[in-house]
Amino acid sequence: MSEMNKQKIVSSVPQTGFFGHPKGLFTLFFTEFWERFSYYGMRAILVYYMYYEVSKGGLGFDQSTALAIMSIYGSLVYMSGVIGGWIADRILGPSRSVFYGGIFIMLGHIALAVPGNIPMFFVSMVLIVIGTGMLKPNVSSIVGDMYSETDARRDSGFSIFYMGINFGAFIAPLIVGEVGMKHNFHLGFAIAAVGMFFGLLLFVLTKKKNLGLAGTIVPNPLSPAERKRTALVVIIALIVIGAALIFMIPRGWVTIDSFVTFIGILGILIPICYFVTMYFSSKTSTVERSRLLAYIPLFVAGVMFWAIQEQGATILAAYADNRTDLSIGGFSISPAWFQSLNPLFIITLSPLFALLWTKLGNRQPTIPKKFSIGLVFAGLSFVVILIPGTLAGENALVNPLWLVLSYFVVVLGELCISPVGLSATTKLAPTAFSAQTMSLWFLTNAAAQALNASIVDLYTPETETLYFGIIGGASIVLGILLFLIAPVIQRAMKGIR
Repeated sequence: MSEMNKQKIVSSVPQTGFFGHPKGLFTLFFTEFWERFSYYGMRAILVYYMYYEVSKGGLGFDQSTALAIMSIYGSLVYMSGVIGGWIADRILGPSRSVFYGGIFIMLGHIALAVPGNIPMFFVSMVLIVIGTGMLKPNVSSIVGDMYSETDARRDSGFSIFYMGINFGAFIAPLIVGEVGMKHNFHLGFAIAAVGMFFGLLLFVLTKKKNLGLAGTIVPNPLSPAERKRTALVVIIALIVIGAALIFMIPRGWVTIDSFVTFIGILGILIPICYFVTMYFSSKTSTVERSRLLAYIPLFVAGVMFWAIQEQGATILAAYADNRTDLSIGGFSISPAWFQSLNPLFIITLSPLFALLWTKLGNRQPTIPKKFSIGLVFAGLSFVVILIPGTLAGENALVNPLWLVLSYFVVVLGELCISPVGLSATTKLAPTAFSAQTMSLWFLTNAAAQALNASIVDLYTPETETLYFGIIGGASIVLGILLFLIAPVIQRAMKGIR
């Protein structure tokens, strides 16, 4: 996308109307609110749905298998953002990609809402993976489109946008978790489908007035020859994949373990391929190449952070269900409610962080230093949660306040990394790969969860202290190292702060 197009897009968006930010932030705030309501509502009960016995309305999977599937599912959700970003950059544009992605997500939740069997469960997963890949990176890319590169409101705008994500994520486990855990899993999934419908409706009704041209331009459209070549590649790929599955499935080669290994390899190879492709592209300038090199250590830091944060929906979810005293003053709380802690703390603290960065202005920590601080907090959150088990023993139920404290500490890290990472990605992205670079940022989460799928089965009550200690310690060490090399990274950003 040319500089002229960027300026034209910014000029087309009403620049005031939502807390001093572009009016389109209202549309994207509430679109993402409802999309996250549907996703986190579903996710709050999904792991329990998998490992609860059939007699309790679940699928009856082994708990370690359920945790691995949950991680793989999360990895694929974010990995599919690569495809969604490419579709937006080359074919549909971000706005239409968001709309079609929402349709797929809604259909996926509807599939989960239909009482069925394991095949229906996997059909729903495919639909949600495709839909989230098309929607999530592109809605964030549209937020970036509304601000000029020099607009001082940019980081604050992403922090406000991030609050919208977390308002939906906070409410969803309380509602969907209550209905799904205490009444019926499928009814809970149906509520998630309704949430996505509201998000789509709001987006369609307000985008023309509030977003102007933001998200409507295809940055790097396919030429007619490229369209034919791409269609041929897709057809051949589908044939090869289909033939491989037909050959491997009867021989028992397609197992959870082999799939975990395969996704783990993809989690490493896909980002490498993307970095190499963008770096050596003739459409990437010399300054943009330097910024891409600066982005690599931030990417690695993101993977480490999300490897800890995303275990809130797997290891810590099981910890809440099996290791936590859920009876408070004679009142029984749902383990799914703990999934609301992360967004609750983000909602509470996001305005403070947004105000802090605004007040500090040019005196605020650089992007690499914010990442390093976030990694240290993430590591400390695991140090916190190993304490009660060490003190009380592997068979005792622990006070739920330990879980609350762990979620609180990791949120301090998240607010230094996640909204900052979104903003940094839009700043450091090569112009020709804007949406795809946002997809690359979401691959930090995909790679982290692919890694988690391989290590969650190492967690047991007996290995609890060692598990939390090693992972938490590794994050703290990486955070310190990143802080030390932050000035080198900052220079490579070529003027971006």
